[in-house]
Amino acid sequence: MANIITLKGEAEKEAYRYFSENIRPLVMKANGEVDLLKNVLWDNDADAFRHAYVSGVYTLEYEEKTAERLGVLQEHIPGGGGSSSNSDASKNMDYWNNEVGRKYGEQAKSREELANMLKEAMENGELIVSPDDPRKFGDKRIIFDAPIDLNKPVFVLKENETGRNELFCDLSNGDIFDRESFVNSIENGEYSGYIIASIDGIETLMSKPDGTIANNLG
Repeated sequence: MANIITLKGEAEKEAYRYFSENIRPLVMKANGEVDLLKNVLWDNDADAFRHAYVSGVYTLEYEEKTAERLGVLQEHIPGGGGSSSNSDASKNMDYWNNEVGRKYGEQAKSREELANMLKEAMENGELIVSPDDPRKFGDKRIIFDAPIDLNKPVFVLKENETGRNELFCDLSNGDIFDRESFVNSIENGEYSGYIIASIDGIETLMSKPDGTIANNLG
């Protein structure tokens, strides 16, 4: 399936291109990508739009709750982190705009529609475009602070209505896969820290017991 780093990079390029063409011009390279050295792309309107758009794309690809988890997990994946100054005010701005992106990602039917919605949201003052904005996101964000165990790097992104794990992310490289793909990978010996057990006749993915709660799959 998808890779969070690849998906994020693709969405960021789309966000900057749309922003430059429809909101205000950015310095672009000949290949149509934003010139990262000749633009200020953090703690401003371009940063706000990018965060909202990427978060909205995650929502279009998956769903709102999964997108929220992806937004947090990418900060813990090598090569997947953000570009803000990491001040508390900047983080507040990012979390706020990510949530706005998820909201419109649930409503949009396409990435083009999502971008247009977010442009209107920016014009209406819905996005935070400066760390000096007094609005606060609060404490609704998901907290994820467990270290990555390379033997057990998989995190559950989504469960179904019965609590069965259905979507997963490998925190060591950003790969995202569904249940069938994870089963195949375990059977092929790619994830030695996990086993496939039969519980009440249902094939169930489990972390091999090691006494560490943080290493449990779930």
